[in-house]
Amino acid sequence: EKKSTEANYEKMKDILQKEVERQFRPEFLNRVDDTIVFRALTREDLQTIVDYELTKVFKRLTEHGLRLELTDQAKQFLIDKGYNPEFGARPLRRAIEHYIEDPLSEAVLGGKFKDKNLIKIDVQDEEHLKFTGFSVKEPEKSKQPVIQSQ
Repeated sequence: EKKSTEANYEKMKDILQKEVERQFRPEFLNRVDDTIVFRALTREDLQTIVDYELTKVFKRLTEHGLRLELTDQAKQFLIDKGYNPEFGARPLRRAIEHYIEDPLSEAVLGGKFKDKNLIKIDVQDEEHLKFTGFSVKEPEKSKQPVIQSQ
């Protein structure tokens, strides 16, 4: 599959290069140093981006004595809501803000997770995630944020 993907990429790059040469005058093209063609994001790429963005959220919560765990379904929910082939992964950051950070901030400030140190996030329905708080005895270890999936 990887060879097929690479072959498709090279074919697309050739087609685009020919179209650029057809559309622009040689005088302009001589001033262009290089043309970059971006590959489409794979499912693994999107998962990596979600994990990276969530690590920042996890780190901020760890500073307040809270730990987050997201199910794989919750991560997929974020990808489904935040990925747009036209705009790439940029909307993923906004999806994490909208579906995780905003409701979580309101819940924490409202005291919903008072005396809780673990918040598990799962899919509630097509438009919402469910946040459930637990009191868990933590082993004495480093306070490094950890990405966990279930």
